[in-house]
Amino acid sequence: MAFGERLGRQLRAGDLVLLAGPLGAGKTVLTRGIAAGLGVSGRVSSPTFVLARVHPAGARGVPLVHVDAYRLGGDLAQLDDLDLDTDLEASAVVVEWGEGSAERLSADYLVVRLERREDDVRVATLEPHGAWKERI
Repeated sequence: MAFGERLGRQLRAGDLVLLAGPLGAGKTVLTRGIAAGLGVSGRVSSPTFVLARVHPAGARGVPLVHVDAYRLGGDLAQLDDLDLDTDLEASAVVVEWGEGSAERLSADYLVVRLERREDDVRVATLEPHGAWKERI
């Protein structure tokens, strides 16, 4: 949660963050932290069945689009139907399970790879792409 808040404070409109890791790794909890750092409104929960939720901008002025691509199974047509490329211009977009499909939304994206160790500690590995290489 604290790491997500720090990351959220750094995000700006146009940022794309992809969250990778197995079930239970903490992707949705990390997104809650990102939302707190952005200061957006609305309860953050997994959008597995609705695919995407938009959280209106708070004082920082950057809305959050939270996508869960788990059910898409790599179906790029369904991803296109969400019009995330339009949202990306004005929002920070966080995509759970987006690796392998959502990268095509922007050449500039950050992959946060989460691992849940046996002692329940989470390890985050950052993989910056494009302009993110200079920001990290």
